[in-house]
Amino acid sequence: MDKVNHNVQLTSAEIANLWTQYMNDTMSICILTHSIEKVQDKDIKDLLEFSISIAKSHIKKINKFLIEENYPIPKGFTKEDVDLNAPPLFTDTFMLVYMHVMTLHGLTGYAGALGTSARADQISYFIQCNKDTTELYERIVKLMLSKGIYSKPAHISTPNQIDFVNNQRYLTGWFGKKRPLNAMEISGLSYNMQKTVVKIVLEIGFEQVCTSKEVKKYMNKGKKICKSQFTKMRSLLSKEDLSSSQSWVSEITDSTVSPFSEKLMLFHIVTLVSAAVGFYGAGLAVTQRRDLALKYTNLIAEIGLYAEDGAELLIKYGWMEQPPLADDRENLANK
Repeated sequence: MDKVNHNVQLTSAEIANLWTQYMNDTMSICILTHSIEKVQDKDIKDLLEFSISIAKSHIKKINKFLIEENYPIPKGFTKEDVDLNAPPLFTDTFMLVYMHVMTLHGLTGYAGALGTSARADQISYFIQCNKDTTELYERIVKLMLSKGIYSKPAHISTPNQIDFVNNQRYLTGWFGKKRPLNAMEISGLSYNMQKTVVKIVLEIGFEQVCTSKEVKKYMNKGKKICKSQFTKMRSLLSKEDLSSSQSWVSEITDSTVSPFSEKLMLFHIVTLVSAAVGFYGAGLAVTQRRDLALKYTNLIAEIGLYAEDGAELLIKYGWMEQPPLADDRENLANK
């Protein structure tokens, strides 16, 4: 067998994968470090410690890749972005729910990174990331089930036989009787609701402790948008007597001391909101009822503008670390 050459330069996609993971994992380490200090439940603490060990191993590996590439190491987030003396902002229960949703984000991100990698060491690395995160996800779901806090998507009846669509009314949704939601549409709504409710809790909690008026106002705006979107998705399921995700807003403590820097809190919300555009898009892609497709389109437009407002705020305060850029050929030619 021919020896694989690992000295091939990383592509822009591979650099993007490593840079994005570095930013997200350094942020996660800050959040997990504080949570481990404050958590009371031993089972949840063990889970958080397993999660932070994975994140730290990723950072070590990314550093190695970038150093070998003579690529500057991002600043990301450091111990300056977390106050270990601050009281807990969220309960142990919410931290478990939060870990569940963030692990779903991780699995999606690592699958995308693997699909855009070509160099052998990058493929091997992201295969391992997927394995680590799959194990973490399995442990999280098992613990949530044992504590009775896992929100399962709605059940539907088992059909007696296979069937085929025999008229175009299947696609309608504007006038007259609408067909029931199909399994893919229910799944899309359920998982988008799970992710949205976590954003609501984070926005309420962060608004409670942040000191900047502009950041506080941004969190308040996001809370209202996400609550409205959650209600719209819940009503679609409720109209068909289907169960939906529960709210976790009662899992915020009364602390007014921020455990995290405003840079971290704002970055976290902007990142989650930006990811929501993609998750709504995935829900839209499997939707076959026109009224539901329009609702997803409106949700994407609304949340996209909110994400843009957050990015502008990060830039205003000098908190947005610039992602890797292509060479400006026109500028180079002028020089």
